[in-house]
Amino acid sequence: MIVETNAFNGFDNARKFSCHAGVAPFEHTSGSSVKSKNKVSHKANKSIKSLLHMAALAAGTIKKTGDLREYYLRKVAEDKNKMSVLNAIRGKLILRMFAVIREGRMYEDEYKLKLCPA
Repeated sequence: MIVETNAFNGFDNARKFSCHAGVAPFEHTSGSSVKSKNKVSHKANKSIKSLLHMAALAAGTIKKTGDLREYYLRKVAEDKNKMSVLNAIRGKLILRMFAVIREGRMYEDEYKLKLCPA
């Protein structure tokens, strides 16, 4: 990812990289009519997309615990398409990568909110 993003300098934000990697869904419209369901672009960088897919599989289906695993199980229980859920996990992984770079600190698996006293 570092090479593909030019050390995260080649893309302004995670959404642009998601489009490049073929993770961001777009609806097909013409005027005011919607032609089909949301779909991802087929002009994506296939090598990046496959790496993200393997990471999403590991995080969402193979791991026994974790928030992405819970997310995957919850969405599948809601009768969502498994591939759509994996695509959402790919997007979440991209967002997390860019957040870590933007904040300049290590990834915290269990981020605890500090509540302000009332």
